[in-house]
Amino acid sequence: MSANVVLALTNVESAYGPIKAIRGVSLKVRQGEIATVLGSNGAGKSTILKTISGIIDPRKGTVEFRGEDITAKDPALIVQKGLSHVPEGREVFPLLSVHDNLMMGAYTRHDRDAVARDVEAVYGYFPILRERRAQDAGLLSGGQQQMLSISRALMAAPALMLLDEPSLGLSPLLTREIFEIVVRINRERGTTLLVVEQNANMALNVADYGYVLENGRIVMEDSCDRLREKDDIKEFYLGVKETGARGERRWKKKKTWR
Repeated sequence: MSANVVLALTNVESAYGPIKAIRGVSLKVRQGEIATVLGSNGAGKSTILKTISGIIDPRKGTVEFRGEDITAKDPALIVQKGLSHVPEGREVFPLLSVHDNLMMGAYTRHDRDAVARDVEAVYGYFPILRERRAQDAGLLSGGQQQMLSISRALMAAPALMLLDEPSLGLSPLLTREIFEIVVRINRERGTTLLVVEQNANMALNVADYGYVLENGRIVMEDSCDRLREKDDIKEFYLGVKETGARGERRWKKKKTWR
């Protein structure tokens, strides 16, 4: 593995029973960057993250993290190695307080002073959590639960965070706020991030490098600056449609590309 590559998937295939969800997926995430995987609902984006974090065992291929093969390792061991997963749908502990949820994120750590500093850091990112720190997490709004889920993952002091659909169910205003904090976490803490997201416009604006997933396969990859300029991305993900003869030609190619 190259020295600056934190995560590498090589020809990974995962399935739910007889149904293949991802097929021969290979991707890399480099130290200090935000990478994103774009794709429609059901394309296999969440399966990639679950395979990386050990929730699903791949049928084929390898997953390497910081130069070590973590394929099908126990999820708890993967967290201890410095990889945190923020799942789709938040999945906070609803009957625990906000503060206790944060402490659950730090359960593998023994550096009490550093843990206390990180609690203050996440309250700095999301001040509303400080206000609600004694409240049961299940009583938070959807956006506040997403903030808590991200903060809980940060409490493990990860080198790499996996974010699964962080904008799901949120208003445009809250989505912008969440992604602004994601960028701050990356820039200020140096945390590397892999984000899967249906909001392609937002993801391409904040990420450095992107992969496009269709029917379980990576069909395109490039820097996000270049992906935003590609006609296929503009049409199928950003809603920019061409008109005239060229637009007609692009429409005829749609089925082939997909």
